[in-house]
Amino acid sequence: MAAPVTPVVSAQWLAKAVISKLVGPKLRILDSSWYLPKTNRVAREEFNQKHIPGASFFDIDDCCDKSSQYDHMLPTSSDFSRYVGDLGIGNDTHVVVYDTSDFGSYTAPRLWWMFRVFGHGSVSVLDGGLKNWLAEGHPVTSDCSKPERRDFQAELNQSWVKSFEDVMENIKTKKVQVVDSRSSGRFQGTEPEPREDVLPGHFPETINMPFTSFLDSTGKHHGPETLAQLFKEAGVDLKKPLWASCGSGVTACHVILAAYRLGYSGVGLYDGSWGEFFKRAPPEYIISEGEGKKE
Repeated sequence: MAAPVTPVVSAQWLAKAVISKLVGPKLRILDSSWYLPKTNRVAREEFNQKHIPGASFFDIDDCCDKSSQYDHMLPTSSDFSRYVGDLGIGNDTHVVVYDTSDFGSYTAPRLWWMFRVFGHGSVSVLDGGLKNWLAEGHPVTSDCSKPERRDFQAELNQSWVKSFEDVMENIKTKKVQVVDSRSSGRFQGTEPEPREDVLPGHFPETINMPFTSFLDSTGKHHGPETLAQLFKEAGVDLKKPLWASCGSGVTACHVILAAYRLGYSGVGLYDGSWGEFFKRAPPEYIISEGEGKKE
């Protein structure tokens, strides 16, 4: 496996790599954009219109466990290996991931985490995403070229993936801190969930840290000092076990990325997150200040 690299890279650094024609078998750029249907944004169509030169599109709804009723759950190691290999990525490739969201960073940390959970440490998030890439005047293109296939061997670190059963057990034992990265309204139950068959709220013993709090006003990731302060203010002790959750296992990865940048790499992800928990948990485990209650 390639050696770990800096988890966040600047647009300036990546632009220099693009200009120097370093994008290839040793450096791959992936657009991991994804949007909920009601946003009326289609990530792949946007990619076809403009993307960072040399980038490929990674569809988290395509590379997932399609047998699951829950959104974009982790694929098998073999499916991930095949999908990533088709994008010209080998085990010695440095992968840089970004997305096109107005937040600056939204789904990119999810793909960063996917590579890491499958044993690939050589992966970085582009700081500020396409939003800042464009703001800094770097080029985009509509040209698409399919990279030559490479062999990629994924090895899943199962200990980083948490299940509904793990979460239910932890509600009883309280051994692990759990951070939920959804907006405070969705967490409290006062704003609707984006999925129509799920009501807002949270499960017991959860700390709310909206993923947007990890980003500055331009959409770039906060530095280590600010991140440490954020965790401290939320009452999270990074020296103790920590898991992350959200709506469907995407923005929770902002929590994992932030902790990793502070030197903590073993944070678990509840992959099913609130979308699964709401559907499977007994009503007394649903905490909500909102009107709607689970029947």
